[in-house]
Amino acid sequence: MHSVVIVESPAKAKTINKYLGSDYEVLASYGHVRDLPAKDGSVDPEADFHMLWEVDGRASQRLNEIARAVKGADKLILATDPDREGEAISWHVLEVLRQKKALKDQPVERVVFNAITKQSILDAMKKPREIDVALVDAYLARRALDYLVGFTLSPVLWRKLPGARSAGRVQSVALRLVCDREAEIERFVPREYWSLVAHLATPKGDTFEARVSSADGKKLGRLDVPDEATATALKAAIEASELKVSNVEAKPGRRNPAAPFTTSTLQQEASRKLGFAPNRTMQLAQRLYEGVDIGGETVGLITYMRTDGVDMAPEAIQAVRSLIGSEHGPRYLPDSPRKYTVKAKNAQEAHEAIRPTDPTRSPKEMASRLEDEQARLYELIWKRTVASQMESAEVERTTVDIAASGSGRTIELRATGTVVTFDGFLALYQEGRDDEEDDDARRLPQMAAGDPLKRVKPVESTQHFTEPPPRYSEAALVKRMEELGIGRPSTYAATLTVLRDRDYVKLDKKRLVPEDKGRLVTAFLESFFDRYVEYDFTASLEEQLDKISNHELDWKEVLRAFWREFAKAVDATKDLRVSEVLEALNAFLGPYVFPPKADGSDPRVCPTCGNGQLSLKLGKYGSFVGCSNYPECRYTRQLGSEPGGDEGSAAGPDGVKILGADPETGTEVTLRDGRFGPYVQLGEPVEKEKPKRSSLPKGWSAADLTLADALKLLALPRLVGAHPETGKPIEANIGRYGPYVSHDGAYANLDSVEEVFIVGLNRAVAVIAEKKEKRGAGRGAPAGRALGDHPSEGGPITVHAGKYGPYVKHGKINATLPKGVDPETLTLDEAVKVVAAKAASGGGARPTRKAAAPKKSPAKKAPAKKPSGKKASASAAKSAAE
Repeated sequence: MHSVVIVESPAKAKTINKYLGSDYEVLASYGHVRDLPAKDGSVDPEADFHMLWEVDGRASQRLNEIARAVKGADKLILATDPDREGEAISWHVLEVLRQKKALKDQPVERVVFNAITKQSILDAMKKPREIDVALVDAYLARRALDYLVGFTLSPVLWRKLPGARSAGRVQSVALRLVCDREAEIERFVPREYWSLVAHLATPKGDTFEARVSSADGKKLGRLDVPDEATATALKAAIEASELKVSNVEAKPGRRNPAAPFTTSTLQQEASRKLGFAPNRTMQLAQRLYEGVDIGGETVGLITYMRTDGVDMAPEAIQAVRSLIGSEHGPRYLPDSPRKYTVKAKNAQEAHEAIRPTDPTRSPKEMASRLEDEQARLYELIWKRTVASQMESAEVERTTVDIAASGSGRTIELRATGTVVTFDGFLALYQEGRDDEEDDDARRLPQMAAGDPLKRVKPVESTQHFTEPPPRYSEAALVKRMEELGIGRPSTYAATLTVLRDRDYVKLDKKRLVPEDKGRLVTAFLESFFDRYVEYDFTASLEEQLDKISNHELDWKEVLRAFWREFAKAVDATKDLRVSEVLEALNAFLGPYVFPPKADGSDPRVCPTCGNGQLSLKLGKYGSFVGCSNYPECRYTRQLGSEPGGDEGSAAGPDGVKILGADPETGTEVTLRDGRFGPYVQLGEPVEKEKPKRSSLPKGWSAADLTLADALKLLALPRLVGAHPETGKPIEANIGRYGPYVSHDGAYANLDSVEEVFIVGLNRAVAVIAEKKEKRGAGRGAPAGRALGDHPSEGGPITVHAGKYGPYVKHGKINATLPKGVDPETLTLDEAVKVVAAKAASGGGARPTRKAAAPKKSPAKKAPAKKPSGKKASASAAKSAAE
């Protein structure tokens, strides 16, 4: 019997084919094969949410190959990933095959496996089932909701809030979290407090520190010493007192290991301990899941990496416990296996936690078979998994109370210490923490009640101020989204990527900072669509989606209820004027846009004309603050900057950003948007003489450009100096292909745009000499970085740096890498997909030209038939589409 098995990736297909043998043909779908077209009407609420699906252009050829294989097969087995997305891919493939009439009477089976190992695959094949309709319904509901929100709300933003890119059901709520935290930081008022620390010694001479815990019968918390006068009085009282131990209490305690990783906890811990962004963590985990070559066989090293579950299979627990007993001894092995439950809201525990497929494959053993980042992530997963079944750590928490008497006041001090008496799981692994504090290293000396103590130096009295809550790191935002039940583990990394790509947030010192554009979008949505960016509302939708997948709700009923209210909210904004939007934003962002003045005067009064009212304005280069008396008063400043900025310091209503004046000539320097992108200009045209202009280099932000930056660009080309051998000038400049230095007709690239403005004569001479040496050595293209052989067609695949950007090469196919793909981290599997997409679009070697047909004697042409109306219309539509 010949069976066709469908999986997502070619790497999985190749591995599984080896496990199953010649009776099976394993083909890859390369992920999703259909999606909703990015246009109105793809989800039609008027037709009971009928959804139009479009086959991905790159998937057409693969689907044709699958259809051909299925027509000659005895059975079709759908073996995509074991989650909602995997179920959806299987459903899409099956629907396309039915449309192509590739299926006759062949049985269709759905199998799932949690790990790519031979035993897991063979066991899965023995337990086939049908496609889970409820899971597919939950996918359809989620996809429809995301589409309806994105394609209904985004156009509203484009019309009412120029410069906004998009809105999304989960994306906008995640953005609100970042913006709310920023607003909380801005509203924060620091509070003064003082700490008092006494440095004491026991009768044996052992020293330790103690802090004031109460005074005159009142307990003192961290903020209860509010000023210097109070602190000075307490300090004097302590220094005038006799100190004696009043009580010593030692309590044993236990610290339990953390559960094995879920998708979100893996992203959080990899961010804290390894510095990986969530998206990078998922890329590396995917490669560990798909496997590496071990003894001539590709083996998956970890279980499926998109999961909410924290439990492990009984055989995996037994293997881990056996490893602990042999490697660490019986003292580190609990009497019975540990059981874990998920604390996160809306968690689904259908799958195992992320764990090694075989715990006996130690990180040290695997290091030589993995790339550095893969090895580090595997070690993290391995240690967390093993530690999760180890014995608890035992600690002793000691509290020493100290009485200070003789000063006329009753004052108590307290010293605390925690000592690990048995390390347990800490011998292998300790969970990372955002605060980076460690209270397990303080040990107090031996003391007993009644022991006299003496001060070894003056009491320390230190002033402090409370600090605002920290901005979210990517890991902290993922954790918060999980706590609130917003989104699903598989969406977190993508959501964060979208927020950065849309320029709604930026990463600064590994913390998420909202951009002005992001704050405006959030303010707009909270002003006019507040329900749809509420945390509870978004979480309740997730709960409904989970109920759909559990057969508890009808998916179209959920969509109908959502759409009724959402459509009303959208209709309510149709007659909104931009002035109304701006006033709502002025009110919502008031403390940020119009910070209070020190003298208490109205922060919205124009500082230039004195009678105009400041307001948010929307320009081509983004939002800014301007005067209501424009054009008579041209005062502007950037959003979020301090009041009192210079006239014309931001984008004006005419779309030109006035950066300032050239200090040498007094000529106005402006930033403009041209046919080929943003550029800076010095002055205005005079008769037929064009003003000096310079395009912004790649990577430079128009929004962040300063006058100094513009003047540097306008001063190019920059004279570096005279060549010591020829005496001819060397110039630095930025050209079509990037930064360079030139000398006597020779050009040599520089490493960065910034180097154009600082490169010295010695460096320039050396760069030009290196270029001449390379040119003399030959003009052959560099060999490129080898990624490996094509898994199905053979032949090497390499990645190169080309004239028009990085590309991958396989045979005669040269395929440009998509925007945003890093050639340095490109994997073989990713390269195969790029090559396949190029081949599907007709790229590669040119077809051999056919020999010309022998000429025939001319014959009289028959009169052309007039096409029928229907055919003519179809032809016209086709021509228009082409």
